[in-house]
Order: sequence, then structure tokens, then C-alpha cells
Amino acid sequence: MGSLGDGVKKVLLAGIGTAAVTAEKSKEVLDKMAERGEAAVEQGKVLNQELRHNIKKTVKENVNVSVRTSSPEELDELLDKMTPEQIEQLKERIYEREAAVSEEETKEVEEVVEQTGETAETVGTETAEEAAKEVEAIESGNEGMNE
Repeated sequence: MGSLGDGVKKVLLAGIGTAAVTAEKSKEVLDKMAERGEAAVEQGKVLNQELRHNIKKTVKENVNVSVRTSSPEELDELLDKMTPEQIEQLKERIYEREAAVSEEETKEVEEVVEQTGETAETVGTETAEEAAKEVEAIESGNEGMNE
């Protein structure tokens, strides 16, 4: 019976040894898999950056954006799709552009007035635009006299 006890003891120890070896090997395999996974992630990041760069480059080279005049109906459709915040932003941009155009027109009229000495009151017009037209007419008349 002693040999039977030794045999059982050896089988039991062999099972424990197998479990220990399996645990060690599985840890090694997991570590290798984790390393490969990390490397794959890094390679994926690099590849992703390269693809983004290539796409941007290709788009810049091959895509042409053309602006076309929209019909009032198309503009109405766009306005219907806009949120109230977007409409407010559009209004602000329109006001800014109008102010800029108004400033430019005022400067142009002031320059013409300085050059000719004429003012809206002396020309007999009501608006700056009309004054500019009158000044142009006067200037073109003066040019005809000088020739």
C-alpha cells in the first residue's frame, strides 16, 4: 500500500506542477500578447496620422470649391433649416458687412469731396451716393473742358 500512496502523491504533485507551469506560461503568453497589442495600437496611431495627412493632401489637390449664386428659393430653404442661434449669427455678420460697406462708401465720398471741394449741400443732393455721382459728373465735365 505504501507504493499506492506514493503513486497518488506523485500524481497529486504532478497536477500541482502542471498547474504552476500552466500559470507561468499563461502569464508569459499574456505579457507577449499585451506587448503585441500595444505595438499594434502604436502602429495604428501612426497609420491613422499618415492616412489623415494623405487625405488632407488629396482633398487640397483634387477638390475645387465653387461658389454659385443661390436663388431666393434656395436661400429660403437654407434659412428654414437654420437654428435661431445660426440666424442671429447671420444677422450679426450682415450688420458687420453693412457697416463696413457704409464706412467704405463714406470714405470714398469724403475723398471725392476733398479732391473737388464739392459737398452734398453745394451739389444739391440728398445722399452721399448721389453726391458721389454728381461729383463724378462734374469731374467728367471738367475733364472734357481740359482737353
